[in-house]
Amino acid sequence: MRIALYQPDIPQNTGNIFRLGACLGVPVDVIEPTGFIFDDKKFKRSAMDYINHLNYKRHLDWEHFLKWVKNNQGRLILMTTKSEKSYYNFKFQPSDILLFGRESAGVPNDVHDIADHRLTIPMKNEVRSINLSSSVALVIGEGLRQINGI
Repeated sequence: MRIALYQPDIPQNTGNIFRLGACLGVPVDVIEPTGFIFDDKKFKRSAMDYINHLNYKRHLDWEHFLKWVKNNQGRLILMTTKSEKSYYNFKFQPSDILLFGRESAGVPNDVHDIADHRLTIPMKNEVRSINLSSSVALVIGEGLRQINGI
């Protein structure tokens, strides 16, 4: 199972997700361009030395990432607020790649169309979304629980 971040905007979120991936042994893919410089102090501060314990891959852009996914035969699972299907009722597989969109804009429609599955985290109607790093923690936790990965 992998975590993929589509053009992340906020270095602190990406750093926190790197830390989470390192602690859980889950690889992280970053689909560029990012909204920050990868060497940014804020990113380094939140990733700390956990980056040394993480298997991560930077992809030049969406097309390069998609080619990599097809070559590695992973199922692309998009987490989105534009779905009615809860991640609670989904059967995860070890080869799943959990894709999370930009904090500011999610993912474009063509990415929605390509995803094998589109899932959401159920929330109250009055709120917009959960913080990206918190969303990743919720979903990867459930996925790993199901595949006995923790």
